[in-house]
Amino acid sequence: MLILSCPSKLQLLEGILRKSLPQTLSVHGAVMHINRGNPAGHEVLVDSWPNFKAVLTRPHREVATDDSDFFTNMYAAFYHDLDVYRTLLQDTDAVNWAQSFRIHGHQDGILEASKDAAATKQVQFSPSSYYTYFHPDPPKMRTRQLDPSVRLSTLNRSHVDLLNETWAYGGSEHSRGYLATLVRSFPNRCILDSNGLLISWNLFDSFGALAHGYTLPDYRGHGYVSVINKVLAMHVHSFGYPVYGNVALDNVRMQKLNEHWGFQKLSALCHILVHIP
Repeated sequence: MLILSCPSKLQLLEGILRKSLPQTLSVHGAVMHINRGNPAGHEVLVDSWPNFKAVLTRPHREVATDDSDFFTNMYAAFYHDLDVYRTLLQDTDAVNWAQSFRIHGHQDGILEASKDAAATKQVQFSPSSYYTYFHPDPPKMRTRQLDPSVRLSTLNRSHVDLLNETWAYGGSEHSRGYLATLVRSFPNRCILDSNGLLISWNLFDSFGALAHGYTLPDYRGHGYVSVINKVLAMHVHSFGYPVYGNVALDNVRMQKLNEHWGFQKLSALCHILVHIP
């Protein structure tokens, strides 16, 4: 196992991972963030260099201080050789199995390896899978004209409680801290009503995905999310990020909206795998 800290090597890794998109989406997004100021405080592990067979990103030890916080203790993974990845995953120097953590990845082998490792380590394992939607040309994203009674803006810390209350996985102090980090450290866009109250939003996450989009129920049907998505997508795309997001397998409405906006559904699922000791 090697911790890849040299800036030139990390830039080279980013280019290599880009050539293997979309399977590398999560780990590629994490590496792009590391190469652009590292707002989440992550680092990169490889089994070898330069001919690596597995890559894992993880938070620095000084970031992952709460053993129960799997919102902060998050990894992204990609492999060329599944057996090498399995070995890296079970290495306690690479993964802190005393903590609750989650792994994001777009390869089925990552799901299989986590299931097997969780059984070996005797920890709880909670997998979730999502469709991934990728937009090939963000400037052509379909959207509506914004109603003049509302205005486009950005989120701030005063909005975090509402985000935490409305997010399906929110409601805890850990989820609140995670959302506060996204608001503070990554691009986002929102819409405020005529009184300056938050009614719709979307964020960019630690793996380079459009995430946590939401519109308050009383304000739905006006195309607010499409406006936010296009503005945010064009912003991150201008910095070289692929534009993608993940949608729950049973969220048919959001799947249809993504297709209407011009997103393409990828064949590879995004797996988010939670491990709890």
